[in-house]
Amino acid sequence: MTKELHFPKFEFRFKSNENKVSIFDEIRKKFIVLQPEEWVRQHCIQYLIQVKNYPKSLINVEKELKVNGLTKRYDIVVYNPDGSIHLIVECKSYNIKIDQSTFDQIARYNLTLNANYLMVTNGINHYYCVMDFKNECYQFLRDIPDYK
Repeated sequence: MTKELHFPKFEFRFKSNENKVSIFDEIRKKFIVLQPEEWVRQHCIQYLIQVKNYPKSLINVEKELKVNGLTKRYDIVVYNPDGSIHLIVECKSYNIKIDQSTFDQIARYNLTLNANYLMVTNGINHYYCVMDFKNECYQFLRDIPDYK
């Protein structure tokens, strides 16, 4: 289950019960059943905290949002200190190829959330974008900015 991902090595807490392995989520402060997408999500959370220095208090995980009247769930949102949204992250399982539909999905979410930055990852490939709201498009980046 714990496939090698293209992230730095991070330490995780695991527990096992009823033949299910769970991983501790520092943001939600609880154990989550370890699925491939959760493995990617937990690596991404640690990347944001340990590498990019985003405060845990500004990170939110797996919350509902309304998009065109439909209830959806985002993977990770990082807020700015003023409460506006800095970054949305869409995590996919490491065995799912990232394609245009993944970017369409995060772009739809961003119509509601208005984040400045977008990140899409399957743990193997990471894509980073900055929004250009004036021209209604996004520009690809090498990485997302560190927390200031």
